[in-house]
Amino acid sequence: MMEGTLIGFDFGSRRIGVAVGETSTRIASPLTAIEGEANEARFEAIGRIVDEWRPKGFVVGRPRHSDGSEHTVAKLAEKFARRLEARYGVPVAFVDETLTSAEAESTLRATRTRAGRKSDVDAMAATLILQSYLDEMPRPAAGGSR
Repeated sequence: MMEGTLIGFDFGSRRIGVAVGETSTRIASPLTAIEGEANEARFEAIGRIVDEWRPKGFVVGRPRHSDGSEHTVAKLAEKFARRLEARYGVPVAFVDETLTSAEAESTLRATRTRAGRKSDVDAMAATLILQSYLDEMPRPAAGGSR
């Protein structure tokens, strides 16, 4: 289990949604969406985020179809995760991200008077992915040891 600051990613071929969270508070918040398809530009932007937040781990959404079968983007998300781990030396965890983009759009619609940009949806989807990981973390034992 990873402890400390975590960065969550909603990987997409056009944009990567990014969120940040803390294991101590178990709260995830949207950061940004990285636009563009060029890997080097994407990793430069991710590098700036890593330098600022100094994460102890990454959480990457792994998409599946609603019937549970593997989504075509899943292999690309896994490759992205391997690159993250190799480049930054930080462990990566995966979270099933089925329907997070639809949930993110619904959340944004409910909280805004105007439609959100696609980048807002991607950042919110990353937040939902990371929040899901934080919610599944085991709770520390009450009372501790003496």
